[in-house]
Amino acid sequence: MVAKPSILSKPYPLTYRVSQLSVMLVGLWLLGSVLLGSVLCNSAEALPTSGVAYTEPAIYQEKNGYSLDGIGKVYMGREIAQVMGHQGAGWLERSGRASSEQPRRLVEALDLKPTDVVADVGAGTGYISFRMTPLLPEGKVFAVDIQPEMAEILSYFKEERQAKNLDIILGSETSVNLPSQSVDLVLMVDAYHEFTFPREMMTSIVKALKPGGRVVLAEYRAENPLVMIKPLHKMTQKQVRKEMQSVGLMWKETKNLLPQQHLMFFEAAPALAS
Repeated sequence: MVAKPSILSKPYPLTYRVSQLSVMLVGLWLLGSVLLGSVLCNSAEALPTSGVAYTEPAIYQEKNGYSLDGIGKVYMGREIAQVMGHQGAGWLERSGRASSEQPRRLVEALDLKPTDVVADVGAGTGYISFRMTPLLPEGKVFAVDIQPEMAEILSYFKEERQAKNLDIILGSETSVNLPSQSVDLVLMVDAYHEFTFPREMMTSIVKALKPGGRVVLAEYRAENPLVMIKPLHKMTQKQVRKEMQSVGLMWKETKNLLPQQHLMFFEAAPALAS
C-alpha cells in the first residue's frame, strides 16, 4: 500500500504546501491564545493591587480581571490609566512632538491675555508651560505636578530659560494645592486620564478657578483607532464631558485643530463660579 504523501512532500505544489502550513500556524497561535487567556483569567485575582487607594465605593470601583496599562480602578465607567513616571521625561521632550502634536496651535487656541494666571496641571517637564510664559508678561504659569522628580526637572529648565513668571507647585493625588479662586485657566495636556483620584482632583481645580475661569483638556481621540496611543491613554469627547459635568463644569466648545487630540473647553457653572 502506497503511503499518502504529506503536505511537505514534493508531489504537492509549493503554493499548496505554504497555504497548509499557514493554516497550521494560525491554528497553533489561536490555541496558544486561548490557553494564555485561561491562565490570565485564573490568576487575575492574585494580581497585586497595592498602591491603589479607594475612597467612596459609589465613586470608584475595582476592575475585575487583568489590566495591562490601568491601575485596576474604574471611574464613571472608565479605567484609570497608569501614570507615566519621571523616567518618561525624554518622551515628553521628543524632537518629533512639535510636528505630531503641534503645541504652538494648542497654545494659540487658548487665547491667553497678558495678565492671565494659568495652571498647567500634569506639567511634566514644562513642555507646554514654557511655551505659555512669554505670552504672560503680567501674569504667570503655575506648573503643577505630583512627582518630585518632575519638579526638579522643571526647576532646572526654569533656571536655564530664566522663566521668572513660572512657579512650580508640587501637587498631590487629590489636590493641585492652589489657592482658592487664584487662576484664570487650568490646562491639562494628556494628563487627566492618569489622575488616580479624578473626582477629588477636579474638585480642587474648580475651587482654584476665578469667577469665569476656564478648564481646557487635550486628550488623544479614543474615537479614532488610527491614533496609535495605548487605549487607556485616550478619551472620547462623550466620556470627558460626562466626567467634567459631574464636578459642575459646562462644556463650551471643542476645537478640532490638532492632529490627534481633542481640545475641549469648559467653564464652571454660575453657582460654582460665584
